[in-house]
Formats: sequence, C-alpha cells, structure tokens
Amino acid sequence: MTNLEIAPRLRGLTFNGEKGDIVVFKESIENAEVTCAADELAEKVKPGVRSVSVEGVGGFLIGEDYDDAVNGTENAQKLTGRAAVVSNKVCVVTGGAQGFGEGIVRELIANNAIVFIADMNVDGAKALAALLNEQEGRTVAFGVAVNVADEDSVKAMMDEIVLTVGGVDLFVSNAGVLKAGSVKELSLKDFKFVTDVNYVGFFICTKFVAPVMEAMNKPTGQYYTDIVTISSKSALEGSNKNGAYAGSKFGSVGLVQSFAKELVADNTKVNTVCPGNFFDGPLWSDPDRGLFVQYLNTGKVPGAETVADVKAFYEAQVPMNRGCFPKDVTQAVMYSVEQKYETGQAIPVTGGQVMLN
Repeated sequence: MTNLEIAPRLRGLTFNGEKGDIVVFKESIENAEVTCAADELAEKVKPGVRSVSVEGVGGFLIGEDYDDAVNGTENAQKLTGRAAVVSNKVCVVTGGAQGFGEGIVRELIANNAIVFIADMNVDGAKALAALLNEQEGRTVAFGVAVNVADEDSVKAMMDEIVLTVGGVDLFVSNAGVLKAGSVKELSLKDFKFVTDVNYVGFFICTKFVAPVMEAMNKPTGQYYTDIVTISSKSALEGSNKNGAYAGSKFGSVGLVQSFAKELVADNTKVNTVCPGNFFDGPLWSDPDRGLFVQYLNTGKVPGAETVADVKAFYEAQVPMNRGCFPKDVTQAVMYSVEQKYETGQAIPVTGGQVMLN
C-alpha cells in the first residue's frame, strides 16, 4: 500500500460515528507510538494513538485538527448537536477563491470546518486561506490549485489533500462558468467551455474523491461522507438564451442521481443545491463580464436600457424580494450533510422563485 492509500484508511480507523481525526503524512517520524506493516493497521491502531510509522511507507501524525496533529496544540473546538454538523470536518470547495465559493468557504469556517479552497486562481485561494487562518488563530484553511475540467489537475489536488489531512468528509463541487447567448448565435467553443466545467468537471471531481471516501468509510462502516454540487435554479427549469448553462446544470442533476445510487454502497451521499441568483457576486455584478451586462447586451430583458433595469427585472421575480446569499446555500449544504436518510436530491434555495412539484 502507498501513503495515498494508507492515509484515508488510517483516518477511517479513527471515526467515532460522527467525525474522524486529521492524519498528516510525514516522510519519517522518530519514536512513533505504533510501528507496523500496512496490513497490521486495523490491529495495531487504537483510539488515542497519535503517531504511526508504517514500514516501507513513512509516518503519519494524528490529531483532532491540523494543528493538534502537527504540533500537539489542542485548540480544536468541540461542538455538539446541530452546531457540530461540519465541526473539524475536512471540506473542499472548488471555485472557492471568489464569489459564491468564497462565501461558502467563509460560512463553513464560521461553523468550525477545515476547508480546502480549490481554485485555478491558486494565489487568491492561498491568500484567502492565510487571511482566514489569521482571523481564526488556528489552521482552518488551505489553498490548493485545481482545474476541475482536467483529470491530472483534479488527481493532483486530491493527492495533496490526502497527504495533508488524510481524506475528505464533504466535497462541495462549486466551480462553474456561464456563457449566455442565443442558440442561433452561441459558438460551439463557448458551449463546450460551459459544459466542460459545469458538467464534466463535476464528473471528474467525483471520480477522484469517491475512492478516497470509500477508503475512509470502510474500516468502521458507521460513517457517511458527502458530495454536494452547487447547481442552479436553472437546473430545475429552462433559461432563455442561456441554454449551455441550463443544460449543463440539468445534466448535473442526472449525474447526482446516478452517482447517489452507486456510491450509497460506500456510505457516500450525493446531493445538489440549486440556488437562486446571487446578485451581489461577480457572476452577476462584474461590470465587464457579469450577467447583468451580458443579458443587457444580448437583449434578454425586453425594454431594458441599463444594467440597473436588468437587475430590477430579476429582483422583482423573487417572491422573497432579494437575491440568494452564500449563507442560504451553505445552510442547505449542511442540511444535506446532517440528513442521513436523503441522497440523490436537488434542493432548491430560490426564495420561492422555483419550487419542486
């Protein structure tokens, strides 16, 4: 067995039914509490063991959170009940350096999670992680590079995460792009770009995180991990002059239902959250590339002459009279984690704008 195989298995041995400890790989550890062969882990590693040396592989440090594992600093918060849904659990948020993704990262950390901010903008991801670690006074975030549409990049991301903390409890597939335009005018290049990120990217991420979750869940069989993709209300109804985006999101719901049926055997739940419009984020409000500008230029809103006209048109369509916020989405994500008897679901978070039949 390799270090990439042992780390999640070792973490799985620490599960108490709600969460597992953090497992950090080191090339070598002096005076490890346990020294054994890879096939002896289940026999030798008992609750409370803090360091393990695996013959021919390397060492592994174990703790309640990252700082506890690496430095023996016991500053992990211990929450109970609903407040503990993601407490000290390892979460990954793709596209987490800005927009909805950044909002989800911040909300998860506010609920005591340990979050990997995965983004093509790795400098932005690492800068955000450094800021959040400083604010919290402990290691709660890591920046990691990823292009979700590239298999090698996603595998490299997962390898880095596994060697840093031992595995993943919650994977939030949030990275997404949008190119609006009439079906009569949209280029095939733009159509494929949207599909590759929103649809194929979710497939690739699931392909590489699911085996890690399986390895973690096997030792006890008493723990559930979660994959949640952030879709859109456009996954629940068509979107005029926005077919590439809506089609990719409709497709992702099909993937969610299919993956849910397969991965339930591994104790992994798969769900999707379908948010309404985050009007304040860059997707909508960027002055050069935002949706308000795109929809104005493509004539999607009849009679609109300014960006303000377009924004007012969309705000008026929400029964609760406001756009969706990252906190709304994160609460739905946490619900899907907390709810042990639901998988394959599409959860609308639209202020009543779109409702399931």
